Amino acid sequence: MGTSRIGLVRDCGFSRGQRDQSLKEELMTSEYQKNSITLSGAVAMGTGVMIGAGIFALTGQIAELAGPLFPLSFVVGAIVTAFSAYTYIKMSNAFPSAGGVAMILKKAYGPTTVAAGASLLMALSMVISESLVARTFGTYSLQAFGGDPDSVLVPILGVGLIVFAFLLNASGTRSVGMFSIVMAVLKVGGIALFGVAGLWASGITFEATGGEMGAGGFIASVALSILAFKGFTTITNSGAEITDPHRNVGRAIVWSIAICIVVYLLVAFAVSSSLSLDRIVAAKDYALAEAAQPALGQTGFYLTAALALIATASGLIASVFAVSRMLAMLTNMKMIPHSHFGMSGTIKDHTLIYTVVIAGFLTVFFDLSRIASLGAFFYLVMDIIIHWGVFRHLRQEIGAHGWMLLTAIALDAGVLAAFTGMKWQSDPMIVVIGIVGMALVFLFVGIFLARGQVSRGGHEHS
Repeated sequence: MGTSRIGLVRDCGFSRGQRDQSLKEELMTSEYQKNSITLSGAVAMGTGVMIGAGIFALTGQIAELAGPLFPLSFVVGAIVTAFSAYTYIKMSNAFPSAGGVAMILKKAYGPTTVAAGASLLMALSMVISESLVARTFGTYSLQAFGGDPDSVLVPILGVGLIVFAFLLNASGTRSVGMFSIVMAVLKVGGIALFGVAGLWASGITFEATGGEMGAGGFIASVALSILAFKGFTTITNSGAEITDPHRNVGRAIVWSIAICIVVYLLVAFAVSSSLSLDRIVAAKDYALAEAAQPALGQTGFYLTAALALIATASGLIASVFAVSRMLAMLTNMKMIPHSHFGMSGTIKDHTLIYTVVIAGFLTVFFDLSRIASLGAFFYLVMDIIIHWGVFRHLRQEIGAHGWMLLTAIALDAGVLAAFTGMKWQSDPMIVVIGIVGMALVFLFVGIFLARGQVSRGGHEHS
């Protein structure tokens, strides 16, 4: 690579600084397995993360906030997500890379505290989602065997799943891609069948009509619905490994979101057809299994629990794959510190271990509601920062419409404000934890960068 690569760069008339940066990025990219993820594999990874968290972990909590019209929260969440996805698709088509969100932020803001802090917020929101899915796995596992959903076994089973995800990811990229495809087919097909069967068995009569729906609660619920769709960023973060990334990253994102909204609506209407709103809220950590019993009997209950285990397992595996690579990219870009702690192996091996350790900690010490809330705070703030950076510095370069970017910012900000206000009334401590956590993230990377670990330079796009 060395001589021919340098010669090519010189022929293009690049400056020495540009040659150094180009070679550096080439070396960083070479650590990843190009063309190791097909279009179908990328779609499977995206839907794997989304469906694992969106349906089994969040349906009941969305219903608690939104009231009897909670299925519509998924529709609004998909609309908000579509505006957000526009930014990621435009950037990924122009600059596909592993750790794509981090690269977007660096290109928009340069190697600054804002870019590093927002990238770390994204990584942490993904780790938070992993703990959310892990606890959901534990809850549905106990439900299948008649155990107590509040048992200490819930986090233990969740940590067990995280360890399994670590072992599969450590075995290599192709193992993850193949597993994701198989699991995605099983769970998308199975969950869609559950939705159709539930609606058919109930006669398409809606039980979830009790309770009140306030505008504030409904808008706040959209924050969790957005969290149910944010798994599409898994595709962005694996851009360098997807075949024909300039075309397939965007196509995979669109297909993943489209598949998920169909599945979400089928299941949401099936749940609302089988259970009253009070029962959905009471069983919010295992709402789908509870809804399957009156509609489909005991067999349906067990089949739904089995689907939950498949969906959460595959979702966690795909998420661990993406976030560990994003952390590795941040480390390669010298935007966050790194320590080997005496371990052998590559940076990707180390960040994989850090990912599962943090996810395991959150699984043990946080419940589902607080995990979901913290993930929503981190993700929405990061998303706003990305849209603003692209609007200010990159929209002309990538051919993006400014009004689309500003609309995405407005939608995110409105949902975040409503969700924060709702949580401040019901659980102010998680709002405080979220604010303090974000402040500490930016302080942490600010101190690191201030020590001169990153050379001061202009924006990459300038």
